[in-house]
Amino acid sequence: MLRALSRCHAPVVRLLSPRTAVLVETVRGRKSRTDPKAKSKLGRIKTPSPVDPVEMVVLKERYTEYNLILRALRREFKEQMLRKKYEEEVGSVAEERAKREAEEHRSLMALNDAENLRICKIREQRMQKEAEAAELKKRETAIVRQQELENYIKEKERQILLLQEEAKDFITPDNLDQRIEEALDNPKNYNFAIDKEGRVVKRTAFQQ
Repeated sequence: MLRALSRCHAPVVRLLSPRTAVLVETVRGRKSRTDPKAKSKLGRIKTPSPVDPVEMVVLKERYTEYNLILRALRREFKEQMLRKKYEEEVGSVAEERAKREAEEHRSLMALNDAENLRICKIREQRMQKEAEAAELKKRETAIVRQQELENYIKEKERQILLLQEEAKDFITPDNLDQRIEEALDNPKNYNFAIDKEGRVVKRTAFQQ
């Protein structure tokens, strides 16, 4: 009896201790939370093992892909099990429901195709109108540019004609002597004053 109790000392203590007491079992070879750090390990600095950044990125991507694949497989298996269980429990009701859902799906797809066709026609009409408007705007822009070019050419022609008319009074080596004689015969006095309206109010006598 005593040998049995000595072999299972911890269970006996647990049985004989009061219910309100907190049992703390001592484990040989382990330190408690309040024990200080060992003297032989005071100067030790833990350095983490080096990690290759490229390898870390590759491992992270593979781990993420693995989790996604595993999660997808779990959901697929779970869905198969639930579907099988549902078909086993419901039976013909499930088959009828599947037929009804397939018919509803076909009707919805037909409605979707019709709506897509209607939207496609509307889009084609809108694109055609936009193309016609763009073409009309392009033609109007070309007409305006052509008109501006014609006006520019007319303006330059007018300036050329005016310059040709003014060129008749230009002083050239041929009429230089004649112009000098005309200037001497008809002297002009530019020594005068004008008011704000541009009228000559005072003129000095011309002195030769």
